[in-house]
Amino acid sequence: MNLFKLTRRGRYVPILAAATILLITVPLGAQTAEFQPGSPELIRPEELAKVLKSSAAKPIVFNVGPRLIYVQAHIRGAEFIGPTAKPEGLEKLRARAASLPRDSFLVIYCGCCPWEHCPNIRPAYKELKQMGFTRVKVLYIGTSFGTDWVDKGYPAAKGE
Repeated sequence: MNLFKLTRRGRYVPILAAATILLITVPLGAQTAEFQPGSPELIRPEELAKVLKSSAAKPIVFNVGPRLIYVQAHIRGAEFIGPTAKPEGLEKLRARAASLPRDSFLVIYCGCCPWEHCPNIRPAYKELKQMGFTRVKVLYIGTSFGTDWVDKGYPAAKGE
C-alpha cells in the first residue's frame, strides 16, 4: 500500500498523515475507556431491574436511542428522549433535565447496537454531567436492548 500520493508538481505528499497523527494522539479505545464494564458510571441490566422492582426511590430513566426501538420495546416507565448523537436529541435531553434537581438519580440507555458502537450514550452522559448532574448511571447493554433486557424478562413495555 502506497502511503504517498504523487502531485502534479512531482512531489509526494503523505495521504495518511492526519490519520497517523490521530492514532498517535488518541489511543484506540480512549473514547470508551470511561465506560468499561465494572466502571462506577455503569449499571448492569440485572442491577437496574432490581432497583426498579424495589420499593426504594426509583431512578428517572431516559431512552436516548431511536424511536423505532423504543416503540418496539423499552424499559417500563422510561421516557423517550431520542438519539442524542443528533442535535435535536441533545436539545430534548437538556430541556427535560433542566428542571430536575442536580442530585436526581438518572439512568440513560440506548440499546440500538453493540455497546462499543453506540453513538448516543456518550453525548447524553457528557451533557448531563456538564449540566451538573451527580448521580448519572449508564445502562450497560453489551449486545442490544432485545438481547440484554427483553429476552432476560426484565420489565418492558411496548408502544409510545
